[in-house]
Parts: sequence; structure tokens; C-alpha cells
Amino acid sequence: MRESERILNELAQGMLEPEDGVSWFSDLSEDEQKDVLRELARYIMQAHPTLDEARTGVAHSGVKPAETPAVLMVREPVMYQGGQIAGLPSYEYMKAFRVLISTFSIADTRRRETECRGQCGHSWHNLT
Repeated sequence: MRESERILNELAQGMLEPEDGVSWFSDLSEDEQKDVLRELARYIMQAHPTLDEARTGVAHSGVKPAETPAVLMVREPVMYQGGQIAGLPSYEYMKAFRVLISTFSIADTRRRETECRGQCGHSWHNLT
């Protein structure tokens, strides 16, 4: 498992504090940050967040609802908005990260509790 995959999934599962994730993300180069945002966009597509999950993710992200990543996250179809957010300019990367990881955490929790409950073979759902 790649370091970014492990960290993102530990954040989503509450094994790392959100501010630890923000610190890790801010220490990355701009190119690495863009790669992480793209990776999160793929994870969000797999988790299939609902509009309510996206709204909750934005609310918990610490990003103002009128900021571009937040506005994009609550557009439908939600699962495709991660790619739009990952394509934002670099000055939006930190807000994008906060919105994406928060939404991913909520949607992936539901997925782990429903689709993957007791039968999951995804390595990222079996972190301990």
C-alpha cells in the first residue's frame, strides 16, 4: 500500500486526526498535492457519496460553504465532483483537500458499514 493511500484511509477511518492530515498534505510539493487530490477524487467515485453526505462533509471540513471546493462538492452527481475539485488552481488545494477528505470519510464509513461489512477484501478497509 502506498503511503498516500494508507494516510488517506487512516484519516477517513479516524485513525489519524484531521489536523495531522492537513499538516502532512501541506508538507507535500505542489505536484504531490495535486496527485493526492486526484487520488482522493478516485476514492470518492468509489465510495459514491450521497448529496447529504457531501453536504455533511462540507460542513465538517472547516471550509466556508461559499468557497469553490465546497460549492462544487454539493453539485450532482456528487461522485463526479472530486475530479472538478482536483482540477482547481493550486491556491485552492488546501480547501480542496479538506472538503474531499471530509466527504470521503463520511461516504467511506457508510460503505464500510454496509457494502463491506464482514466480507471486505479491500486492504484499505482492513487497517489496524
